[in-house]
Amino acid sequence: MSIYETLNPMQQEAVCHTEGPLLILAGAGSGKTRVLTHRIVWLIDEKGVNPWNILAITFTNKAAGEMRERVDDIVGFGSEQIWVSTFHSACVRILRRFADHLGYERNFVIYDTDDQKSVIKEICKRLNIDTKIYKERALLSAISSAKNEMIDAKAYALNVAGDFGKQRTAEVYAEYEKVLYKNNAMDFDDLLVKTVEVLRNNEDVLNYYQERFKYIMVDEYQDTNTVQFRLVSLLAGKYRNLCVVGDDDQSIYKFRGANIYNILNFEKEFPDAKVIKLEQNYRSTQTILDAANSVIRHNKGRKEKTLWTANEVGDKIVFHQYQNEYDEAYQVVEEIGRAVSQGKAHYNDYAILYRTNAQSRVLEEKFVARSIPYKIVGGINFYQRREIKDILAYLKTIDNGRDDLAVRRIINVPKRGIGMTTLNRVTEYGEARDMSFFDALECCDDIPRIGKTGEKIKGFVNMIEVFRAQSEYITLAELLTNVLEETGYIKELEEEDTEVAQGRIENIDELMNKIIAYEEEEEEPTLSGFLENVALVSDIDSLNEAEDYVMLMTLHSAKGLEFPYVYMCGMEDGLFPSYMTIVNDDPEEIEEERRLCYVGITRAMKKLTLSYAMCRMIHGQTQYNKISRFVKEIPPQLIGGSLPRERFPRKAEDDLPWNTGSASNGISGFGGGRAGTYGSGSRMGTGVGNRGIRQSHKFDVSAFAKKGGDMKKTAPDYEVGDTVKHIKFGTGVVQAIKDGGKDYEVTVDFPKYGPKKMFAGFAKLKKV
Repeated sequence: MSIYETLNPMQQEAVCHTEGPLLILAGAGSGKTRVLTHRIVWLIDEKGVNPWNILAITFTNKAAGEMRERVDDIVGFGSEQIWVSTFHSACVRILRRFADHLGYERNFVIYDTDDQKSVIKEICKRLNIDTKIYKERALLSAISSAKNEMIDAKAYALNVAGDFGKQRTAEVYAEYEKVLYKNNAMDFDDLLVKTVEVLRNNEDVLNYYQERFKYIMVDEYQDTNTVQFRLVSLLAGKYRNLCVVGDDDQSIYKFRGANIYNILNFEKEFPDAKVIKLEQNYRSTQTILDAANSVIRHNKGRKEKTLWTANEVGDKIVFHQYQNEYDEAYQVVEEIGRAVSQGKAHYNDYAILYRTNAQSRVLEEKFVARSIPYKIVGGINFYQRREIKDILAYLKTIDNGRDDLAVRRIINVPKRGIGMTTLNRVTEYGEARDMSFFDALECCDDIPRIGKTGEKIKGFVNMIEVFRAQSEYITLAELLTNVLEETGYIKELEEEDTEVAQGRIENIDELMNKIIAYEEEEEEPTLSGFLENVALVSDIDSLNEAEDYVMLMTLHSAKGLEFPYVYMCGMEDGLFPSYMTIVNDDPEEIEEERRLCYVGITRAMKKLTLSYAMCRMIHGQTQYNKISRFVKEIPPQLIGGSLPRERFPRKAEDDLPWNTGSASNGISGFGGGRAGTYGSGSRMGTGVGNRGIRQSHKFDVSAFAKKGGDMKKTAPDYEVGDTVKHIKFGTGVVQAIKDGGKDYEVTVDFPKYGPKKMFAGFAKLKKV
C-alpha cells in the first residue's frame, strides 16, 4: 500500500495539488501536519522537485523539528536540503547573507527583551521622558505593533501627529531605531521587517530566493501578521506555488498581532487559488464535534466548514453547576482522583482549561490537598508568579522583618532609586553587627556614605512600620489594599498598559480573594496564620515528579494539544467571554472569544465537561454571573441533563455581568451586598457542600478596585464634554451621561474605537 492511500480523499487532493496557490482549511484534528509532510514527499518523489527548492515555514521550533523528522524518515537522502524553519529562523539565514544591503554588518546582534528594555530606559533618560508615565513595556509594545504593520518611525510620527502622548512614543521609536542601527543590532521584529526590506529593495536578492524557493508551504497561516504575509507574498511572487494551511476558526492570537484577514482574504490576494477543506476529524467523538460546530457557527467572519468523524458518537457533554469556585475545584479534583484510583484513567489523560491564569489558584490548592500531581502549562504555579511573590514578600516583611530575602526582594519594588552600592553598604553594616537587613535599614543614619539615599530608605522603613501598626486593628484584606495603594504596585502595572500587566493585576485580585476566603474560614485570622496557610499550600515539593500529571492551562496555551478528558471551568458571562468583550461594540472581539471556546472544545477526545459557578469571587467581590452564552449555543440534546432555567426574564441588558441578581433573594447588582466592599454579599460554602453563610469583612476599596465594579451608585466626577481615559480604549470625550438605575450609563467617543456605551462603575473612567 502506498503511503498516500492511507490519506482520505480530501487529504490526497491537498497533497497532489502542487501548482499554483492553495489554501488548505484544516479543521481541528484533521491531520494537517500529516498532509504537509506527505505533500513534501510527493513533491520530491512524484514531481521530481529538488529538495533545495522547497521551503516549509512553521511557527515554533518544536513544530519545525517534528516536520523535519517526519520528512527525514520518509524521504531519507537529500531531505536535509529542505528549509524547514520558523519565520524568524528563515529571516536570520537571509539577513546573515544580505544585511549589508541595508547598511548592517552581517554579524549583527539580536537584542532580546532585556536588551530592548535597557535601550528604551536609556533613551527615556536622554529625552527626559518620565518612565512612570511612559512605561518601557508599553513603549516597546507600541513599537512592536508598528513594526508588525510595516510602519517605520517616520510614518508612525506622521500618523500620531496631534496626539501628544503618542508623539512622545514616536520620539522614542525614532531614537530606538538609531541606537539599534548604531549598535549593529536588530530586535525580533526587525528580523522580519528588514528581510522584507532587503527583498523589496534588491531585485537580485529577491530573484535569488524566488528561484530558490519554488514551492512554499506555511503552517498555522491564521496566526500570521501583516509583515509575515508580505514576506511570503514576495517569496512566492514568481512561481506562485504557495500552499498555506490554517483554520480561521482557531485564530486566537489577535493580541499578538495576528491578522485573521490573511486567511479570510487569501482568495482575494490570489484569485486563482484552489481551496480544499479538511473536515474529517480524527481526534474527537461526533458529539464533541457537533458541540464545537454549533458554537462556532455563531461567528459571521469565518469560512464555512463542518467537522465530522468516523469515530463513535460518544458520551454527551457534561455540564455541572456549582455554588462557587471552591465547590467547582473540589468536585473536579475529586472526579479525577476517583477515576485514577479506580484504574479508569491516568492523570495525564486529563486537562483543565480556563480563561485566565488567576483561575488556577483554587484548583492548585485542591490538587495539593488531594496529593494529586499537576503541572501548569504555559505558566508557573500561582504562588511562584513574580507579582504574587512580591506582594507576599511585603506581607512577610510586615509580619516579620527578619526575613532578609523578603526585604531585599521588595525594597526597590516598585522602584525607589535605592542603588546596589547603598544596599551593599547596608548589608555590610548589618553583618558586622549581627543585625537583620531590615534592622540595618532602620539605622541608615549611622551608616557611612549613604548620602541622600538615606531619605528613600527612611521612607521605606516608615511605610513598613505604618503597615505593622495598621495590621493590629484592620482586616488582612484592608491591609493588602493599603499595601497595594501606598506602594503604588497596582498603579505601576496599570500604567504599563500591556496584556502581561493586566494578567498580573488579575493574579493580585485572586490573592485578595484568597485572603478574604481565609478570613471567612478562620475564627481568629492573623497575618502569620495566613502566611503559614500559603506556605503549606504552595509547598509542592512533595508532589510526584513523574510525567503522570494533570495538565492545567489557559485556553490559549491549549491550542495544538489534545486530551482524552477535558474540563472547561468558569463558563460564565463576564469571565468567558470576558466583561470587556461583552461591553465592546466591536463584534470581532466576541468572535475571537468564541473561537477560543471552539479551540477548548476541540481539545477533548472522549469526554468534555463544562462547569459554571453561580457565584465567584473576582476582583475581591462575590459576583453572580449568568451561564456563558457559549454553553447556551450548544444544542440541549448534546448535553447530559438540562441547563438550569433562568431565574428571571431575560432582557438585552441582562447580558452584562452586573445585571444578574434580584432583590428577592438578597442579591443586588454585581455582588449583592453593601456598597464599595470587597466580598460583599454572601458566600455559600468553601469546599464540600454548603458550609453556611458567613458575612465578609467590609471596607472601602475604591482606591484599589480599578477594574471591578463598585456596588455603590455614585455620580461620575466628570461631565459631558470632559476628556477621560479608559484602561483599554485610551482617551476619549464624554458625549452623554444617563441615569441607568443601578449605575450611570456613559457614552464616550474614542478616536480609535468610536463611540462606546459603558457603565460608570465598571468603566472606571478617569478625567484627564
